Amino acid sequence: MSASPTVTIYSDGACLGNPGPGGYGSVLLFGQHRKELSAGFRRTTNNRMELLGAIVGLEALTKPCHVELWSDSQYLIHAMDKGWVAGWQKRGWRTSNKEPVKNKDLWLRLIAAIAGHTVRWQWVRGHTGNPENERCDQLAVAAAHGGELQDDGGYDG
Repeated sequence: MSASPTVTIYSDGACLGNPGPGGYGSVLLFGQHRKELSAGFRRTTNNRMELLGAIVGLEALTKPCHVELWSDSQYLIHAMDKGWVAGWQKRGWRTSNKEPVKNKDLWLRLIAAIAGHTVRWQWVRGHTGNPENERCDQLAVAAAHGGELQDDGGYDG
């Protein structure tokens, strides 16, 4: 049996106002291969777009992989790396303050998207010249400004 391939994913989200029109960008790198993904939404939040960028990148994988996922969203990275999501699940999708977890629909989708993969969550400081993070930001902002904006069915604001 061959070893799982290693894929690097960069993801970012953008929102023009919060809430407002938003978009995500995701760049997948595997050897010499590169795939860029993005989409825009009429009314959403920045955190939803940050999550969706990572989700869509992971959902694009067609077989189990070792993934190094880079994001400038501490919300995403801390939730996954510091066990916040596991705690929310144990508490019935409640925060430590007993409030309902925001974006539960996307957290559930993210959990499904990582199934079968080994993911290493990496934070990158945004807007500091990292070429792939900058590219994701460009994709996300362009998508938010796009003419074919979708409805974010999970946004309830």
